[in-house]
Amino acid sequence: MTFGFESTTDDVLDGIDLTGHWVLVTGASSGLGQETARAVAARGANVVLGVRDVAKGEAAAEPVRAAAAATGASVELRAVDLASLSSIRAFTDEVSGSHDRLDAIIANAGVMGCPEGRTDDGFELQFGTNHLGHFLLVNRLRPLLAGGPARIINLSSAGHRFSDVVLDDINFEQTAYDPWISYGRSKTANVLFTVELDRRGRDAGQRSAAVHPGSIMTDLGRHLTEETLSTLQAARAGRPTNWKTVPQGAATSVWAGFTADADEMGGNYCEDCGVASITDDQNSPTGVFAYALDPDSAKALWARSEELVAESFPA
Repeated sequence: MTFGFESTTDDVLDGIDLTGHWVLVTGASSGLGQETARAVAARGANVVLGVRDVAKGEAAAEPVRAAAAATGASVELRAVDLASLSSIRAFTDEVSGSHDRLDAIIANAGVMGCPEGRTDDGFELQFGTNHLGHFLLVNRLRPLLAGGPARIINLSSAGHRFSDVVLDDINFEQTAYDPWISYGRSKTANVLFTVELDRRGRDAGQRSAAVHPGSIMTDLGRHLTEETLSTLQAARAGRPTNWKTVPQGAATSVWAGFTADADEMGGNYCEDCGVASITDDQNSPTGVFAYALDPDSAKALWARSEELVAESFPA
């Protein structure tokens, strides 16, 4: 069956049985993460919900638990702050201590277009949260994926077009901070991380994809101001915004995670339930910039990320 822009999570997962699977979803307390968790639980998957705010997460977990109750699946809610390496280490230690395997990780959490800030460890907030946080979380949990075919889905964005990564200036110490350049760097990093992650895991059946969900009204925009919104609108001049519903936005995540052929999705940037083509047109409504898929840049980012989080991970 062919899926596309208008496909929803339920369309993509129609007829799919995930009974017995263990799926971990970060940023599950609202929007795309919540819908992704609900959709896989409705197909029988056991779900670990990683949330920053446990109280908010409890409320968001209600539809996920309702879906799981209908299929006999289980739902776990665990606290993790992607802007804190110590929180990530505590979270991954807890998950590893209570589980002997995972079948999929959906690295969905993130921040967008926020004022200049720092993580608990002193990293620029968007790069530190969106990339370094998930780099550490995913790599510390990768041993749980080693038992069989598994997938890791990293949420990226068309915002990767705002900037390539700049590995010698991740904290904007050499250039003036710009919220959209920062966001672009972090979203490009999500794709490059995917490229190298898939290369390292391919032979063991661990496949990875980066996903652009589309334009959706979610809590991700909570940090936006009138100034950052006007800047974004100016950057998008000539490129209309085609809005998606939350179930449509989460569809590509579950397509890449549970439906797509492994060799089709592996190491690629996906959108609208398919693999995106490479483009250099800033005004094109679809496509991925070539620098986000460069294997040498991906290897360099991996090495730099290991230095920054002070942990090394096997090839």
